[in-house]
Amino acid sequence: MSDKILIQLSPEDRELLPAKQHASDAAYDLRSARELTILPGEIAGVPTGVRLQLPADFVAEVRPRSGLALKFGITVLNTPGTIDAGYRGEIQAILINHGKAPFVIHRGDRIAQLLFQRLPSTELVLVNSLEASDRGEGGFGSTGR
Repeated sequence: MSDKILIQLSPEDRELLPAKQHASDAAYDLRSARELTILPGEIAGVPTGVRLQLPADFVAEVRPRSGLALKFGITVLNTPGTIDAGYRGEIQAILINHGKAPFVIHRGDRIAQLLFQRLPSTELVLVNSLEASDRGEGGFGSTGR
């Protein structure tokens, strides 16, 4: 049995329904709801027309499309973009153009991916100390190149 994610699209945006290209894909493609151009170095919030109602123990993440990143330098700036279960607004993909040329987006273009994940039930417990580990406090780059 699958979990149900409720999705809302206006009648004029029905063709923007997120979809998987292959049954085995992990994420659904998000499509642009409008035409726009992102200049090199520019950031744009790209509307998708999609609104969600997630189960309380779910999160949706907006992630880049690898082909856009490799071929054009287009990626999701705040990857992954987190969509909480209580959010009901339109999903936008915050894209940045790291490429050298303007990137033209047409209505209906696949611009990002939407991944759904079930969240674990967690509890934060305040303690005075933590157990030692092999890594300890080694941070950025501490394990070498």
